[in-house]
Amino acid sequence: MRKVFLFMMVSMDGYFEGEGHDLSWHNVDEEFNNFVHAQNASIGTILFGRRTYEMMAAFWPTSQGSEADKLTADFMTATQKVVISDTPLRSEWANTRVVNEQVNEEIAKLKAEPGNDIAMFGSNALCVSLMEAGLVDEFRVMISPVAIGKGTPVFEGLSKKIKFKLVDSRTFKSGNVLNRYVI
Repeated sequence: MRKVFLFMMVSMDGYFEGEGHDLSWHNVDEEFNNFVHAQNASIGTILFGRRTYEMMAAFWPTSQGSEADKLTADFMTATQKVVISDTPLRSEWANTRVVNEQVNEEIAKLKAEPGNDIAMFGSNALCVSLMEAGLVDEFRVMISPVAIGKGTPVFEGLSKKIKFKLVDSRTFKSGNVLNRYVI
């Protein structure tokens, strides 16, 4: 059985994105990129909410995405992507399918398939709904050593208290700290 994990970069003051969906504050360097490439090798499917998918699809399959990180750009295009959206969506990016009903059942089916893990990058609203349904197995939260003051809080919209158990922590030379949690 495959596991679903969230990978999310979070500011020191608890935001996963700044105002206007700004991610320019992400603390990215060679060590971070090496971590991402290693993590990507364990992923068979990527889950996205509609808005995150649209942001990723506007960047990674472009020349700008390849120039920023060709390995990640190639991975993002080649990997199966499942977009959860309750509004119509045209999916022109390779290896993408859209799910708009029976979401929890579809995620359970994906988890039951053989293969590498299922990752969510961002997609906070999707993460919260799957987390409340007990469908997220691990939370990889990368804390960036920056406060941004305003933005969208991580797990915004959560309707109940959820306790996490820290299973691992890694400090990067940049000051990023990756904490891995389970529920």
